[in-house]
Amino acid sequence: MPVVAKAAMLVLSLAYPGAVYLGRGAVPPLAFVAVALALIGLRLAGSASPAARVWRAPLAGAAVVLAALALLDPALAAKFYPVVVSLGFAAAFGVTLRHPPSLVERFARRTEPDLPPRGVAYCRAVTALWTGWLLLNAVIAAGLALAGDDAAWALWTGLLSYLVTGALFAGEMLVRRAVRQRGTA
Repeated sequence: MPVVAKAAMLVLSLAYPGAVYLGRGAVPPLAFVAVALALIGLRLAGSASPAARVWRAPLAGAAVVLAALALLDPALAAKFYPVVVSLGFAAAFGVTLRHPPSLVERFARRTEPDLPPRGVAYCRAVTALWTGWLLLNAVIAAGLALAGDDAAWALWTGLLSYLVTGALFAGEMLVRRAVRQRGTA
């Protein structure tokens, strides 16, 4: 997938909660569901390489859940895009905990093919951490969507969850750097 397409998909994904919140009275919920399904479809199209195959089944599952929910409650389905994507990514990370190598280890081996056993254990712990965070994020987003507090849902899914994700990513990078300097990973 071209870099421009990836950037556009990222911007649309980031803007999605705000668009749902701002357009909730003027845009039919199924229009948002269509956009969400298109974004999932673009992610699927971008996961064509063998290295990205780990994302295919979880993303396809997310699309099926979202489409089924749209048949039952279109307004709720419009707010469940962040939930199903988070669950899909959690599934991708979590499955690799049962079927090693862990997803983070797979990423790490791209730059460090001879990862030591301590590094493998560290990657497994980080994979578990990301799985837990993604599940928690999905639970919070689902709870806010079900509670019907559109402003809180938009704030969480459009800003706060991204800040937590960024902090987690940055924190893990700092920890990894410190662990590597000590020679334990």
